[in-house]
Amino acid sequence: MAAKPPATSRYTETERKFEVVEATVSPSFEGLAAVGRVERAPSQSLAAVYFDTPDHDLARHRITLRRRTGGTDEGWHLKLPAGTDTRTEVHAPLSDDESPDQPAVPDSLRDVVLAIVRDRPLTPVARIDTLRVVERLYGPDGSAVAEFCDDHVTASAVGGDEQAWREWELELAPGTGTDVFDRLTNRLLDAGAAPAARGSKLARVLATSGADVAPADDATAAPTDAVRRAVSQHIAELVEWDRAVRSDAWDSVHQMRVTTRKIRSLLQSSEGSFDLADHEWILDELRELAGVLGIARDAEVLAERYEAALDKLPDTSVRGPVRERLVDGAKKRYETGWKRSLTAMRSQRYFRLLDALEALVATGPPQSASGEAPEELSIDSAYKRVRKAAKAARAAADADVDADEALHRIRKRAKQLRYTAAATGETKVADRAKAIQSLLGDHQDSVVSRTHLSRQAEVAHTAGEDTFTYGILYQQEADLAQRCEEQIEDALKKLDKSVKS
Repeated sequence: MAAKPPATSRYTETERKFEVVEATVSPSFEGLAAVGRVERAPSQSLAAVYFDTPDHDLARHRITLRRRTGGTDEGWHLKLPAGTDTRTEVHAPLSDDESPDQPAVPDSLRDVVLAIVRDRPLTPVARIDTLRVVERLYGPDGSAVAEFCDDHVTASAVGGDEQAWREWELELAPGTGTDVFDRLTNRLLDAGAAPAARGSKLARVLATSGADVAPADDATAAPTDAVRRAVSQHIAELVEWDRAVRSDAWDSVHQMRVTTRKIRSLLQSSEGSFDLADHEWILDELRELAGVLGIARDAEVLAERYEAALDKLPDTSVRGPVRERLVDGAKKRYETGWKRSLTAMRSQRYFRLLDALEALVATGPPQSASGEAPEELSIDSAYKRVRKAAKAARAAADADVDADEALHRIRKRAKQLRYTAAATGETKVADRAKAIQSLLGDHQDSVVSRTHLSRQAEVAHTAGEDTFTYGILYQQEADLAQRCEEQIEDALKKLDKSVKS
């Protein structure tokens, strides 16, 4: 039986780093209204080994992974960027059966960054030893305000020369405002410190050793044409949402699915910008990935939809175990779908898709037979597909047949137009297309919900339960669909006007 991976804990860390010389005198925090007292802790000896892939994929995404011994927080630390001065730190404990000479990165931490490292090995890239003196700052009421660290650092990259320097760190306690942070920072600057050129000790070690750790989002490396730049940005977003899905963050499955569809739509509608001749399988894989994510997403939508609808009904109209069947049942299906998504996101198939997407963007656009670069992407062809789908929907309505699928096709074409318009800077067209997409998204959700309600009502009836509430909800969904259908022509006219203006 496989060993259970160590549990992890998460923290939000807000800190600033400063460069100082050996002779710099530590700052004084006296006279600050926010600081009532300063408590100096015994010095600490910290030893950390940092891990990364051979190509420093984590460092290029401004992520650090280390195994630290010594101090009060021994263990494995994974630091993820979370905004200016802020990081999310994920901790895992040291294992009792772990070999100090050949430690293995805990699976629980590796999984967090799996979309970045994939199946590449994580091995030591640097060792950093720190002699740390800590001063803890408390407010007049005794609450923690911040922690000031004076670090003497000795470090070396694997195979590199030893480096030594001194630096300061100022970390805010939870609940401390940024105004206090700025006032404390000014005290450090007044003492002779300068803001650190790099955000971590590891970044400084690797840069000095000559390692190529240019950030993955470096603007100088971004594609020059709008469509390729948009696809590149969406691939980066896909990796970000991947991490959120793994932690089961709210709405993350939906956002990852949307991002997957954006990439596929742009690749489909801009074949001249990408060499897809031998990569049609990428489109198929993106569709499959969106489908897998859709299982959890559809269940999530239904759970939220039914919970909101039932909460609005008077108690006398909610009869039988309808909440258990509709809300709790959908939440269980979400859990199953989420786990299935994780299985797909841990597969070699998924890793190869990510590899291929990055390679596709990194490769220059295909040349025409004349050797010229392809023309810039136009929204005309995408808009023509919307008009064609709208014409088919009108024909279906005139023939008095079920037009639900025809309306859904308008939504899909409007979505493609929205992504194309957004990539080419046609903001007004993108907004109008989004309005249609949202309108018909509500319509499609109603179609799916009514089908589900009918099935659940049949199950409830067979079980001898009261099905009155299912009927109320079904009628509400039908009314919503009717309102959407009544608004679609006006939305299409506004889109037509924005395209022609």
